[in-house]
Amino acid sequence: MFTTRPELLGTFGVVASTHWLGTATGMAILEKGGNAFDAAVATGFALQVVEPHLNGPGGDMPAIFHVAGEAAPRVLCGQGPIPAAASIGKFSNLGLDLIPGSGLLCAVVPGAFDAWMTLLRNHGTMSLADILGPAIAFARDGYPVVPRITATIDTVRELFTNEWTTSAALYLPGGKPPAPGSLFSNPVMAETYARIVREADAGGGSREARIDRAREIWSRGWVAETIDRFFRTEEVMDVSGRRHRGLLTGDDMANWRAGYDAPATYDYGRYTVCKAGPWSQGPTLLQMLAILDGMDVAAMDPTGPDFVHAVVEAAKLAFADREAYYGDPDFVDVPMQQLLGAPYNAGRRSQITGEASADLRPGTLDGYRVAIEKATADRSNVVASASMGVGEPTVAKTGVSTGDTVHLDIIDRHGNMISCTPSGGWLQSSPIIPELGFCLGNRGQMFWLDENSPSALVPNKRPRTTLSPSLAMRDGEPYMVFGTPGGDQQEQWSALMFLHHADHGMNLQEAIDCPAFHTEHFPSSFWPRSRSPKKVVVEGRFPEATVAELKRRGHDVEVGDDWSEGRLTGAVRDGGLLKAAANPRGMQGYAAGR
Repeated sequence: MFTTRPELLGTFGVVASTHWLGTATGMAILEKGGNAFDAAVATGFALQVVEPHLNGPGGDMPAIFHVAGEAAPRVLCGQGPIPAAASIGKFSNLGLDLIPGSGLLCAVVPGAFDAWMTLLRNHGTMSLADILGPAIAFARDGYPVVPRITATIDTVRELFTNEWTTSAALYLPGGKPPAPGSLFSNPVMAETYARIVREADAGGGSREARIDRAREIWSRGWVAETIDRFFRTEEVMDVSGRRHRGLLTGDDMANWRAGYDAPATYDYGRYTVCKAGPWSQGPTLLQMLAILDGMDVAAMDPTGPDFVHAVVEAAKLAFADREAYYGDPDFVDVPMQQLLGAPYNAGRRSQITGEASADLRPGTLDGYRVAIEKATADRSNVVASASMGVGEPTVAKTGVSTGDTVHLDIIDRHGNMISCTPSGGWLQSSPIIPELGFCLGNRGQMFWLDENSPSALVPNKRPRTTLSPSLAMRDGEPYMVFGTPGGDQQEQWSALMFLHHADHGMNLQEAIDCPAFHTEHFPSSFWPRSRSPKKVVVEGRFPEATVAELKRRGHDVEVGDDWSEGRLTGAVRDGGLLKAAANPRGMQGYAAGR
């Protein structure tokens, strides 16, 4: 199969991410003697700077990783909860039936910083100064602006100019966005991180003690105090068309820490695929595999109608169960064992016919009530304005990203491997906090204001995030890390990459480059929570005969541009050989290794 790039091979280490500067940063850390976890943290902080339309310091960060010599992978949850002051009643009193997708009301505790520090402290080897150094340099000295940064700022130019003036002060120098290819700097963010390093190091002590001080500065010190003051004093325009104060407080930040979970898993042939639990949408990929298991996917043409139909129909069923059952397991009893069990999914598989299904069809489980009435509502008449910075837009028909998420996968020579999907705190999510140089995220919009939903808003609850890195074991050994940005499409594109590799025998680059697709049949996780029943979006490289047959089966097919679906990256450890690949779509992602 033709590929846009070679699958990279090496033995020392491999890094793949959604921006070449992130990949270069991670590889430089490996070359300096750092391990995969050191490299991941440095890459993550670099991506906050060079892809500010896709993630930022005020966002979220889930990771799944395997430590060499340990028996099982772990999940690190850097998804902060909704503030203690947030409640369904609070939003009802404001006259809102959805949480706005921009502004301050949708902000949750920013989880990325503490998650990165937890990873560095417990599993890294290098100092805080060494790890934050590249990000500080990019922010202080400047980085080249990619075209989508310019385009994203341009969509919110009026909002910045008239309402979010602190964002205009940074991102509209001279009244216009920075030009593609120009150098752009964020000296205030650079000083924020430099001050954290200085103050963390000033107390001396061990590497771990210095990292612990950085965590305290963030969650209980002047960073938290600055965020608290901004939320108490500012009223901010959001997508509801009104100005609101935020609910996040310094106490919310002080009372939360990143934590570890055991992964949810599914055994698929030689592979055990591992995902974060149902506080994320990760188990939908596992359930898709459970439904497809036994359908002889390997015999299906990856660009043929049978494969597309089977994957789309499996996705529809898995995502219907996401709406019916998923939520923060600290607050909701999620029947994960049953949802991934063979008997249940044999029944789900039997619901797939030769025709495209039209309804949202959650399964039924004894002792559990299906309550998705509001989730199934057709909100297609609600029009979201791009100029208000809503939602989590993903790779569009144009083949470029309009604002989204970032991703990275790293394996080192010791056998450590990690996959991370940082997001949130995009420049278009809320106004810049001027003393810090960054804004906070909008992940709270993922809650339903319906007390019967498992994703109902409850104070201090984690939103059901779309962020979803992946790890796969093969024959009981840690083998593969992979993932993609893309909101609700993350599991669909990740499933395609895995199936192409595991069932169709493609190498990583072939699996990424293979024509891709997704469905929008189920409710979006983002404001205004609309759905498009039976809709399937395919890349233009699919054969005309495949498109015609899908339409004959009843799918509402939209043909996008040739290279318009997903931003996948991945890495593999195959014995002593390391492999990596990255997505050519969007012209930013790269892999490196030696």
